[in-house]
Amino acid sequence: MTTHDIVGKLWNLCNVLKDDGITYHQYVTELTYLLFLKMAEETDTENQLPKGYRWNDLEKLAAPDRLEAYKILLIHLGSHGSSLVQEIFANASSFIKKPATLSTLVSEIDKLDWYSARQEGLGDLYEGLLEKNANEKKSGAGQYFTPRVLIDSMVAVMKPELKDVIQDPAAGTGGFLIAANHYLRIHTNPDGWTEAQQKKYHGSTFYGMEHVQDTHRLALMNLMLHGIDGGIRYGDTLSPEGQALPKATLILTNPPFGTKKGGGLPSRDDFTYPTSNKQFAFLQHIYRGLKTGGRAAVVLPDNVLFESNVGTDIRRDLMDKCNLHTILRLPTGIFYAQGVKTNVLFFTRGEKDKGNTKEVWVYDLRANMPQYGKRTQLTREHFVEFEAAFGDDPLVGAKALVKRKDTGEQGRFRKFTREQIAARGDSLDIAWLKDDSDTSADELPEPAVLAQEAMGELEAALDELRGILEELGEDVAEVTE
Repeated sequence: MTTHDIVGKLWNLCNVLKDDGITYHQYVTELTYLLFLKMAEETDTENQLPKGYRWNDLEKLAAPDRLEAYKILLIHLGSHGSSLVQEIFANASSFIKKPATLSTLVSEIDKLDWYSARQEGLGDLYEGLLEKNANEKKSGAGQYFTPRVLIDSMVAVMKPELKDVIQDPAAGTGGFLIAANHYLRIHTNPDGWTEAQQKKYHGSTFYGMEHVQDTHRLALMNLMLHGIDGGIRYGDTLSPEGQALPKATLILTNPPFGTKKGGGLPSRDDFTYPTSNKQFAFLQHIYRGLKTGGRAAVVLPDNVLFESNVGTDIRRDLMDKCNLHTILRLPTGIFYAQGVKTNVLFFTRGEKDKGNTKEVWVYDLRANMPQYGKRTQLTREHFVEFEAAFGDDPLVGAKALVKRKDTGEQGRFRKFTREQIAARGDSLDIAWLKDDSDTSADELPEPAVLAQEAMGELEAALDELRGILEELGEDVAEVTE
């Protein structure tokens, strides 16, 4: 049985919970609790769990008594067991109302081919569930899931090294850190690491922050199953908690879209340009959080490239403090709101705070490309030409820039000098190809785009509200879509 088969079986169990009014995201959270218990048994790591609160203890109970015992177990594990157990089960509560529903889940999980699951990789199995959830519901929980093929391409050109301190300040379910870890282990020989390298890898390589508690617990589970110790803190990067993240040599991230809740400013006081716009606030955190020579690859929507006033100030500050060497214009339709157009900004922190950007190379992967979605899948092959054009140097030094080829008015890769950008009022929203595929004006007028963005933010707010009600011990069954 393959990982795909097992993921399919687990996902189909969601149908068992539909009668209890449980959403897909709630189901994945519920499944995380049960899978943690079962996987601890399968991997001989039950010593993390206190005796009496393990999979076998739950399984051997009579069906009518199991639900009540399960709810007590969730509360108990929030304050007992290893630190990882306590973080995953922090403020945990069950959405299940019927004892028969829980018994069905326990029975079906126990029947799975766990030998095959271990052989295929428990981390891949769990990530498959997260991807299913994101694809099923693009807003809400789905906004935290960046397409794996995009993550892999960003990691491939950034080339993580064992000496790196890698950060994702908007970690979601941990996809960037997991991909960076995979790259590290594939391109080095872990068996040959020195004791100092092992210590550094396990203790001070991966850092992140996630401010939605349900998503945080999914991230911790994901990292654990991929062999990464801890790494992602529960907190708000745009608060003083974010200031406590260590300086990084590599930042890979996709910050949340929209404005800060209530339109207020971030509560941290170290930003030169205070703004309620989350992307601009995160962008400041990122380039300020890089060590000298540190590099970043960041997914950002188009408005970051052209917004005036404080937006212009932040772009100028970025181009002063960093070498903003590459912008990748991404195809439309790859994120939860179809009308939101996005880019990846690649930059390196300079030794000084002025004049670091001399030229910006823009790669247009948007013009004359299909509308991606369930029918037309975005694949890694779509990024092959970009990766080749990017070059072999993640710092984009002189050699890499010399090798780059400006493909002119008809090609996808063009160079723009800092002077040319200044003449545009420091707008980085640069397009030159005639886009015959761009029918967005007909298909999705601006009001519809704004409505979709608003819906995405509403879904996220509902998720946050559910979390608050859970913490207050309220019944959240009525807080549904």
